[in-house]
Amino acid sequence: MTSARHEGAIRLVVNADDLGLHPSIDAGILRAHRQGIVTSTSVLVTGRSAAAAIAQAKAQDLPVGIHLSLTTNLPPAAEASRVTSVAPGGKFRARWPQVLTAWAAGRIRLAEVEAEFRAQIALARKLGARPDHLDGHQHLHVLPGLAGIVRAIAADEKLPVRWPVAHLSREWLRQPAAAAKTAAIALCSRLARMGAAGLPGLGTFEAGALSEDRLLSILSKLRPGDWEIGCHPGQTADDVPEQPGWSYGWEEELAALCSRRVRDVTNQRGIQLTSYGELWGAC
Repeated sequence: MTSARHEGAIRLVVNADDLGLHPSIDAGILRAHRQGIVTSTSVLVTGRSAAAAIAQAKAQDLPVGIHLSLTTNLPPAAEASRVTSVAPGGKFRARWPQVLTAWAAGRIRLAEVEAEFRAQIALARKLGARPDHLDGHQHLHVLPGLAGIVRAIAADEKLPVRWPVAHLSREWLRQPAAAAKTAAIALCSRLARMGAAGLPGLGTFEAGALSEDRLLSILSKLRPGDWEIGCHPGQTADDVPEQPGWSYGWEEELAALCSRRVRDVTNQRGIQLTSYGELWGAC
């Protein structure tokens, strides 16, 4: 349940994903919090820079959630021999289609998913984080079976879950493959979050290509209520070894989130920037 708010208020969480994956991405997220409108981040706890990134986030009072992961060639948080179906060969699968294929074929054991997700939360705490929400890397936490595990863990931990929410835009409909992926995720997410607390998400599937103009458009259309925007700011990494060839518009998003025009619109509209912990009273 969200905390009480004044009628007519617009409260907004701006969450940056992938903290801990790469120092250049971390630097962009931290700057977007210091100089921009980012209010929250989600950490990949087995990422190469997770320990340092959590310490830096803590030092500048940036709230941290857990970016539950089963992809990106990352090592598991649990003992590898206990989670062989989710981390074959001691690493997660490279990309979400590989996870989806294995899930559809029944090759992923749900007990191992639960063990791994709980181990990721435990590791985050060991590294000094005080998680205030859960979400899923590449939205895989919405898959049937996995979603139930995440909801059960969230209930045990008394943490809110970010479920991706978006509507197909005309732009997405001009990209059939992207539209099909978006529609599938949106459907799974709708089923996953039934009866669960959550925030309407905006820009969910633009994250990674969230320009200043797109961000301004989202902010200008916010109605009274509680909302979230997902984003991927960063300082361009020459190479992310865990995901070769992978690239987002990290610097463009960083510039947009730190834009004076964006901050001016936020102030002019009286948008209250907040975090999941403040909305749900989590710690």
